[in-house]
Amino acid sequence: MQLQYLVREPKVILEKNPVLLLLHGYGSNEEDLFSFATELTEEYYVISVRAPYDLQPYGHAWYAIYFDADENKFSDDEQAKTSRDTIANFIDSLCEKYPIDSKNVTLIGFSQGAILSYATALSYPEKVNRVVALSGYLNEKVLAEGFQNKAIGNLKFFISHGSADQVIPVDWARKAKPFLENLGLDVTYKEYPVGHGVAPQNFFDFKNWLGK
Repeated sequence: MQLQYLVREPKVILEKNPVLLLLHGYGSNEEDLFSFATELTEEYYVISVRAPYDLQPYGHAWYAIYFDADENKFSDDEQAKTSRDTIANFIDSLCEKYPIDSKNVTLIGFSQGAILSYATALSYPEKVNRVVALSGYLNEKVLAEGFQNKAIGNLKFFISHGSADQVIPVDWARKAKPFLENLGLDVTYKEYPVGHGVAPQNFFDFKNWLGK
């Protein structure tokens, strides 16, 4: 599966540059998070990816979300796993195409993109070293089997959520921290008094975290 994407080349050229891979939310596109690009540190490649599934009348998704007769919402976990593997392969192809430091790959996901960021990092820890999970949650059903036996120890997570989020309840987001800490992982978790979006303070905090 070929993924479309936008690239901001690093302004500071190193022998191998780190990369920030931006994964948008359900119904959006690669231009959404790319607006962050100019604000992010200059030694990074900033690559914003379009999710593979087209929605009508416009927008894209990493996997389908269905509503049943009782208006319960549920996700297509098999499609999510396919997208997880597609992202992992995409990271490999980027490292072949650009002078990217394969040991310095950060996923920044919003909403559905955050769910995929968790899944990709924990399933393929050899390909990712940091995750910024904005307004998402950790769906254990889309993690690779036996992920906890992989070399996940180096993964670091910055998780943030709006306490007034109407789309993904903050209670769902809060479960990620204890889950990851039980695996011995480094986690920063923050909440902001906003809905389903990225507050300016949130952006400032994760940018600082990336700079550490």
